[in-house]
Parts: sequence; structure tokens; C-alpha cells
Amino acid sequence: MKATQAVSVAVVGAGIAGIASAIRLRAKGYAVTVFDRNPYTGGKLTEIRQGPYRFDAGPSLFTLPEQVDDLFRLAGEEPSLHFQYTKLDTVCHYFWDDGTYLPASGNPETFARQAEQLFGVPSSRVSGYLKRSRFIYETTAPVFLDQSLHRIQNFLNLRTLKGILSMPWLGVFSNLHRDNQRSTGDPRLTQLFDRYATYNGSDPYLAPGVLRSIPHLEFNHGAWFPKGGMHQISQSLTQLAKRMGVDFQLNTAVDQIVVENNRAQGVLIHGEQRLFDGVMCNADVFTAYRKLLPQLKAPERILAQPRSSSALIFYWGIRKVFPNLGMHNIFFSNNYREEFKMLFEGREISGDPTVYINITSVMQSEDAPPGCMNWFVMINVPGNTGQNWEELIAKSREDILKKLSFVLGEAIAPLIESESILDPRSIEARTFSHQGSLYGNSSNNRTAAFMRHANFSHKVKNLWFCGGSVHPGGGIPLCLKSAKIATDPIPSV
Repeated sequence: MKATQAVSVAVVGAGIAGIASAIRLRAKGYAVTVFDRNPYTGGKLTEIRQGPYRFDAGPSLFTLPEQVDDLFRLAGEEPSLHFQYTKLDTVCHYFWDDGTYLPASGNPETFARQAEQLFGVPSSRVSGYLKRSRFIYETTAPVFLDQSLHRIQNFLNLRTLKGILSMPWLGVFSNLHRDNQRSTGDPRLTQLFDRYATYNGSDPYLAPGVLRSIPHLEFNHGAWFPKGGMHQISQSLTQLAKRMGVDFQLNTAVDQIVVENNRAQGVLIHGEQRLFDGVMCNADVFTAYRKLLPQLKAPERILAQPRSSSALIFYWGIRKVFPNLGMHNIFFSNNYREEFKMLFEGREISGDPTVYINITSVMQSEDAPPGCMNWFVMINVPGNTGQNWEELIAKSREDILKKLSFVLGEAIAPLIESESILDPRSIEARTFSHQGSLYGNSSNNRTAAFMRHANFSHKVKNLWFCGGSVHPGGGIPLCLKSAKIATDPIPSV
């Protein structure tokens, strides 16, 4: 690459992967400019305020905090001086309509005992499940998450060979629900572990059993809360990048990535070419090829892959404190299979949806007035394909309130004093994620990991890709990994 070595790089998109890529490229000596059409950085990882209430607008679960720490250390800074976080004692509060309630401990041994007492499943069986979760993660992550799947040299080592030979024992050839059903022995515990498929917008009845690795991150490694909220992840890294000399140009839409002679030459903004030696694309890969790279032949097979689910979120200021609610709360549907069938096959919303509520005021009292809570209320919904969203939102709001009021034993609607809504249309408009999908493509088949776009272009020199729609996938940890995978092969200047 020495003949075409980049000195200046444009990063298109200031999502978390774009920010992390900018930091890594700046640490290698590049002059880096980040462009975003929004007036803020962070992409989905931002916040909203409603009077005295503050909400994290998007991602609400924080795992693998060392990935953020690593970026500060890469810049020669002490992470704790700029970014602090607290481990959660309880990872999630689970509710079923039959009255079952489980404040799941973040300690795996304690959780196993809780499951035994509540579900009658031997604690040894639950501990065995979490140990296998650890084994699957530690076997697969180095092969499928920590390196490119699109460079042949990455398959020519013992670590990768070990991972490939272990595939029959990793759940690659079965689905997550079937594996969980065999492993847990109780339908409620099965449902609890099935929900981890939603962490990348997938269906547990279709997604491969290898997703059993995800609970390892919460139970064995830990779930955390950043001081200042999830928004502080993107903001602390933005400030780090600025201290390093990265230039952020917000309210600046990139209309096209300029490619000449099979090489990325810069970006086109309002008809003006801005020349750079390389371009890192943090835009949704579907949008990138359809709008930013119209001159290139698009990888149609990849772009045609089924998209992940989207979300319908209500931000409610609630005039009451519910002591049995924690930071993360799940109210399960009575028919999980039907909920996912409607979501991915019918492109509809169940009348009995599983409801997730994130309440940061439990950890950070200033996020709501005294005696109140800030409820981030989310259900999984299909992507935007032209549905009547006004009708769907009104119906879903009614269904959610009915469910929450029944389980919590109190009418919720009269307690709502402020409200705003985020739906697939607004997610698509703000983040340019095709159909408003949260994680790019879904993982509803065993080959999905291999059908994500590479972190570089096979045809265009000095054009790289990062973010949730490319390898290795969506969610904060994988987006940060994508930035590392994309930038590691790029030589320092």
C-alpha cells in the first residue's frame, strides 16, 4: 500500500464506529476529518431531553467497557480521568404475566441459585449453561468477531483452525430456541435466554445457537452504566478525538464518495470536491452503495440480505417511583414464537409485545425530578416498508399500557407527564439506516456472519467500512470492533 499510502482521511458518519476509527487513524498519524449531516456526534448513541427528564435515545446496554478504555490508552490518556462507569449488581428485572418476577443478579453463581429457586431448574444446570456460553464466546470471538472474515491470511492460523473444528459444538447448525429449550428445562428460562437474539435484531427461532455466546457478556463479564449515561460514551470519545486533533464538521452532508482510477479520492459536499487520500465510510452499507457510491457496482447479494428488526420507543416522564423496577426491565409476551413470526414474516406488531423499559434515573437521580422516573419504553418492530405507522403507533401504545398496567398493578397512562416517540421512520431519517433497522442485516441464518460487507473495498483502494451494518455486526461492542478491524491493516504514517 506504500504507493497509495493515505495521509489524510475523511470519515463519513460520526456514529460510534466512525469516532473510534477517527481516533485510531489519528493515533497512526493521519489527518482526520469527520463529516456528519446531524448537528451532533454519536449517531444512535445520543440523548434527548424533555423538560426535567433526560433519556439515552438509543443503545441502553453497556458491556465490554475496556473497549472504550483502550481508545483512551491508545491516545496516551488515563481513561478514568475522562470516562467512568459502574458495574450493575442486577443485570435485568424480568416480569411474566403469571406474576413471576426475577431481578437477575449479575453474579453468575447467584443467578443460578435464583433460577433454581424460581424455576426449579438445578443451579448446576444454569451454571453449566453460562459456562458453555463462555466457551462459545471465547472460541468464536477471536475468529468471527475480532478479525476480518474477508482476508485469507486470517484463516491460516491455529486459532482459526481450532474455531472451525469446534463448529459442531458451537450451535452453528441448530437454532437458538431449540438449544435453549434443551438446556434450560423451563419455558420461562428458555424465553429469558431466547431474548438475546434481539441483541442483534434477530429471531431466536431462526438464529443459530451460536448466539448463546451473548449471555456471557452480561453474566460472566458484566453489564455497566456509564456516569452521565450512554450518551457519555460517544461524547467522551468525541472530546478525546478533538484533543488528538480530529476535525469534526457537523451539519455537513456528504453527497458522494469520490472514486477515480479505482481509488477513493475524497468526498463531494454541496457540489464541491473535498480531496482526501482515503475514506472511511461509517454510513449504513445499503445507503452507502445506493447514494454515496452510485458509480460502483453494488454487492447486491449482501444488500438483499434480510434486515434486522427496528424499534418503536416511547420516552415517558413518569410521575411515580416503582421500587421493583431497575435500570433494565423486560415484560415478556405470552406467545414469544407468535411475536417473532409476526415481526419477521408478517412484518407486523404483536398485540402482546415483549416490552423493554430502561430507567437511568435508578442509577442517576438527576435524570428525573424527585419522585419520578424516566422510562425509555421499547418494543421490537419490523423495519419501515411503508406501513401505516400512525395507526401502528397508536395501537402499540395502547397494548403496551395495558400490559404494563396489568403487571405493575396500576394504571400507567395517568402517570405520563411528558412523551416523545421514535419509530422506524425517524430512525431511518436520522441515521440513514435502511428501513430503520438497528443492526444492519439480521442473523436469522447460519451464514449471516459471512454475508456482512467487509471492512474494506475489494475494488477501490483506500476505501474502508465500519459500523453496525458491516462486519462484525451491530451494537456498541461490535461497532467498536469494526473500527479496529478496519483500521488495523492501515499502516502508520
